Amino acid sequence: MKIAAVQMDIKILDKAANLARILQTLEAASQNGARIVVFPECALTGYCFESLEEARPVAESVPGPSTQQIAQAAQRLHSTAIVGMLEADGEKIYNAAAVISPEGILGTHRKIHLPYLGIDRYVAPGDKPFPIFATPHGRLGVNICYDCTFPESGRVVKLKGAQLLAIPTNFPIGSDSWQHVPNVRATENHLIVVAADRVGEERGFRFAGHSQIVDFMGKVHAEAGETEETILYADVDLAAADQNRIARIPGIYEINRIADRRPEMYSPITAAKN
Repeated sequence: MKIAAVQMDIKILDKAANLARILQTLEAASQNGARIVVFPECALTGYCFESLEEARPVAESVPGPSTQQIAQAAQRLHSTAIVGMLEADGEKIYNAAAVISPEGILGTHRKIHLPYLGIDRYVAPGDKPFPIFATPHGRLGVNICYDCTFPESGRVVKLKGAQLLAIPTNFPIGSDSWQHVPNVRATENHLIVVAADRVGEERGFRFAGHSQIVDFMGKVHAEAGETEETILYADVDLAAADQNRIARIPGIYEINRIADRRPEMYSPITAAKN
């Protein structure tokens, strides 16, 4: 199955322009055969807000006007889209990613780990413990940007049955996460990773690009550069991500990073933070 990562520039506070670009690239990727298409963090809204009050006009509920338009396109194109946005829920706003399949809006992942940066200084921390989305194309988990730098985030979605980890992200210039994290998360969890980063500059921050598609053996199938808007494609086997045993030399050298775990030894990981 072909999957895609959209690397795009984003206009802060211009939801109409960003939505038009999302629909245009979803159409292009789907017409080129992609069945799963991942967009950057806050692709619908921009990221570098200076207050919650500034961001509130471009946040919306899910379902909402923008996700409904994307859902109509996803149904017509028979594709699944993972789109970064600001989700409004009552008085709270979350940095979220909507997962929208041909069957409709499946829900959102709300960013769990919040750095002191951009809109994350003001939004509420995610309250959904890494949901898994069963789409017609496979089982997906989501980490939003900083989430993926915590190894527990990728491991949880794998243990809950994900075959693919989507990472909508806004890695800024100066972050080295793009150089290491997608490959490591794919390899240690035996799942496919799609990291969709943005490009361009927003209120003094430049973004790193280097969107990637990595398979469960750590092979980078596609990687973008630092500045161009583009769509990356790769053909992957999602079902093979369920086959966790790796036989490098059958009967002599085999590993299984899921079955070989020792959870009873890991209690400090879930202990309360200091």
